[in-house]
Amino acid sequence: MRKIPVEGFLFQSNDSSAEHSHGLYITSWNGMPVHRHPFSGTTSFNDGHDHQYIGVTEPAPTGVPHVHRYYTITSFDDGHSHVIEGTTGPAIQLRRGGHIHYFEGYTTVNGRRPHTHHYKGATENEIP
Repeated sequence: MRKIPVEGFLFQSNDSSAEHSHGLYITSWNGMPVHRHPFSGTTSFNDGHDHQYIGVTEPAPTGVPHVHRYYTITSFDDGHSHVIEGTTGPAIQLRRGGHIHYFEGYTTVNGRRPHTHHYKGATENEIP
């Protein structure tokens, strides 16, 4: 088994469990800096409106099978906004180099008449 050098740091987790825990934030994988992906789009049209969203995924290592977590808040339309969060699909290599990830889900419930919106798309190519 080949060992891969990984650099990063531990931080105290903010989860609500009774056990003490830490998170790991990786800054490089096999000598390469971790990367992120920009993403943006428009939600489905529900309850007479849609929402715009834009964000950047959490970092993930380069060169290994991986996914990214994402989180953002939609635009404020019709008196409210929604949260979008989830995990992307696996990396899809691009012919010109780099890769993207597909993502899809439903927003949180919000609005005068409580509702959600569907969203889906693909990230842009990776950024360091």
